[in-house]
Amino acid sequence: MSAVAWIAVGSLIAWVWLLLGQGFYWRTEQRLPRRGDPVRWPSVAVVVPARDEAGMLPVSLPSLLVQDYPGEARVILVDDCSSDGTGGLARDLASRYGGLPLTVVTPGEPERGWTGKLWALRHGIAVARRDKPDFLLLTDADIAHEPDSLRDLVAAAGSGGEGFDLVSQMARLRVESFWERLVVPAFVYFFGQLYPFRRVNRARSRTSAAAGGCVLLRTEAAERARIPDSIRQAVIDDVSLAREVRRAGGRIWLGLAERVDSVRPYPRLADLWRMVARSAYAQLRHNPLLLAGTVPGLLLVYAAPPATLVAGVLRGDGAAAWAGGAAWAVMTATYLPMLAYYRQSLWLGPLLPVTAVLYLLMTVDSAVQHYRGRGAAWKGRTYARPEAAPDR
Repeated sequence: MSAVAWIAVGSLIAWVWLLLGQGFYWRTEQRLPRRGDPVRWPSVAVVVPARDEAGMLPVSLPSLLVQDYPGEARVILVDDCSSDGTGGLARDLASRYGGLPLTVVTPGEPERGWTGKLWALRHGIAVARRDKPDFLLLTDADIAHEPDSLRDLVAAAGSGGEGFDLVSQMARLRVESFWERLVVPAFVYFFGQLYPFRRVNRARSRTSAAAGGCVLLRTEAAERARIPDSIRQAVIDDVSLAREVRRAGGRIWLGLAERVDSVRPYPRLADLWRMVARSAYAQLRHNPLLLAGTVPGLLLVYAAPPATLVAGVLRGDGAAAWAGGAAWAVMTATYLPMLAYYRQSLWLGPLLPVTAVLYLLMTVDSAVQHYRGRGAAWKGRTYARPEAAPDR
């Protein structure tokens, strides 16, 4: 066989393995477990870190304040040194909508060794613990919840010893612009490929992950895992949080959301690029050897199938064309369930190689920014050498 055919066959083998051996990551049926209502609804403190979120709060915060929750609950919004009146707007919204009681706190600039979000969470959780809640709901300021979201999360976690210590839902991201349709479903698809939800949800699994926009955490589990102090430098804080909870003996669950949505728009490619690039190299633990292996690996898995198919057809190389076409077909088939979940046209499926190359370029750019000392940048803060997840 030709070299092109061998590349195509290698890609096809990789896709057969991904299809069958990577925790069936491409399936999208992992939804919130349905349990009966608890005898006593536990108390919950909702902690919302917010930095310059005046544009998001009018949609997201009322959805928390009007939660239809039978137990005791309160909302703590941590105004992380905002310059756009986030704290004052939050108070105005609470006066207008009523509902759950709202507390707004401002912790000041983060101490050395802390990322901004985790510094904000530290102060919000400290305020919450004064009332000794049974659960903490950690949710971002751009996440909107349906009125029964908190009730469903707590019921899924269970109030007894057989329940979960951490329940997290991957909020449905916005997909309205062309670039959002091209990039966003693939973002969740790639996340699931790295952290297969079915594998995460197995007891005693070595794979841990959470989605930071919606994390219900048992307070006792947070204390055992020393959250957030144990992950204070993490840029990929949700995965780090889940890992620490599991290391401390907690049981975790992760799935796709049906009634929790991100309202933050990413209308331009540049917006999505910044969102991905700020943490992509952290995912590789800032390791140049991992980056050197990732680049050819992604090209083999995602770019080689269409390239070898075209090359095989043009050169009359039947083996290359057949293997490349088969690999592309398997790749497309694994992507279709995620497109269906996002209610997008299935014709976007064959474009996954294009999106994968974009993600590869974002990852390389993330590494370049890291070595230039710019690191992970978000809302005016830069973390030149953050940790992806602390190891012990």
